[in-house]
Amino acid sequence: MLKEHAEKAIQFAQSNGCSYSDARVEIIERHGFIIENGQIEHSITRHESGIGIRVLCDGAWGFYSTSDVSKIKNGVIDAIKAARHNSQKKKNPVSLAKVPTAVRNVNYKIKKEATPEALEGIAFDCDKIIQGNKKIIKSIVSASSSKVSKYFVSSEGSKIMQEFSDTIMDLTAIAHQNGLTQSINTTEGGRGGVEKITDDADIFHIAKETSDNAVRLLDARHAREEKATVVMNPDFVALLTHEILGHPSEADRVLGKEMAWAGGAWWSGMLGEQIGSKNLNVIDDPTMEGNLGWYEYDDEGTKSQRKQLVKDGNLVDHMHSRETADIFNKTPNASMRATSYRFMPLIRMACTCIEKGNWDPQEMIKDVKNGYLVSNMKIPSIDMRRYNWSISCQYANKIENGEVTDLLRDVIVVGTAPEFFNSIDACGKDFTVRPITNCGKGDPMQQMMMGNGGPSIRGIATVKSTGT
Repeated sequence: MLKEHAEKAIQFAQSNGCSYSDARVEIIERHGFIIENGQIEHSITRHESGIGIRVLCDGAWGFYSTSDVSKIKNGVIDAIKAARHNSQKKKNPVSLAKVPTAVRNVNYKIKKEATPEALEGIAFDCDKIIQGNKKIIKSIVSASSSKVSKYFVSSEGSKIMQEFSDTIMDLTAIAHQNGLTQSINTTEGGRGGVEKITDDADIFHIAKETSDNAVRLLDARHAREEKATVVMNPDFVALLTHEILGHPSEADRVLGKEMAWAGGAWWSGMLGEQIGSKNLNVIDDPTMEGNLGWYEYDDEGTKSQRKQLVKDGNLVDHMHSRETADIFNKTPNASMRATSYRFMPLIRMACTCIEKGNWDPQEMIKDVKNGYLVSNMKIPSIDMRRYNWSISCQYANKIENGEVTDLLRDVIVVGTAPEFFNSIDACGKDFTVRPITNCGKGDPMQQMMMGNGGPSIRGIATVKSTGT
């Protein structure tokens, strides 16, 4: 029924003078809960459905979304009025690069359905594992599963149905001793069912490791501030890639269109230039199966593809919408997504990663006389252009004469984008994709899930302590 209303909305928009229009129908079912110290503290079950309609009229965009099909015609008229009003203020009318039309039904792989009962059983077992150490004062396990059905229809003739499921579990262990509190958390999951946390990741082993590491940090020391060689593990690299390589690759940021609320890009205007060492290769790949950014068509109906953003240290491309692809005279590369039907799609990362190298991670460490092994993402602090950055890690270790020694807590790594990326002299074979569940962008703000990743990498940055 909603599909028919979407198709009629497109016809109505075209009959009222729009040069282009598309509609996205979404039906979303979500279940989630939070367990704290063995008790379910919060749970939610939600069913949501609706239509988002985008119109291009007089060279400007208008948008309307609703869950009430009786309001569609009036909503389309309002969107057209908004587009015509916006066109009066635009210096350059919107033009869309061409893409092939498609009529497809896509069902994404799932092995084991993530039922509420299955998730709760796993989550309670993880909670018990985390609480197994007496120094753990709080265990938090949150889990969620969602089923999404998305139908895209455009005035150009595309009709694309995509159906997928996402399963996510987040584990937190908080340890306390002698007035000191330390915590470790990790997120596992991806596009699929229960197998994303039980087969692709051993969630029970991860729960034990999370608990043990939180307790170990109670006896860790602080790092002294110094500029030194750092070996970053894949989990930390995932966040670094997200913040300093992924976001600046979004073409709307490169053009300055996001500067008012989300920031710009440190390499704006540098296409074709060297921005890092020859060891740096960066991709964004929505075709990589199983991660949270896996899709076959984006929210403009563009077929997904692996895109090379940085090649041998050279900046070669950005992530594009059909609109920005036309501005840069590039081919659209399927980078437009919205959190739900309620929002206009934005240029977003899918699965942005540093590509693997040929180094064994242990050999990378053996070559370091004085440095640090930096492990697992924590909190980023980045300037508007993603040029100056500091990212805290969950823990680190000193490296002395090729050996991993003292455990360190409250560590933050600081650098500037070009200096650090030019310092990379080794990338490992241990390529890993990590789930990112809370990336915010846009006004109104849209929270988006995606994958980010890479191998262990080695470079030079400043390491210091964030605590006392």
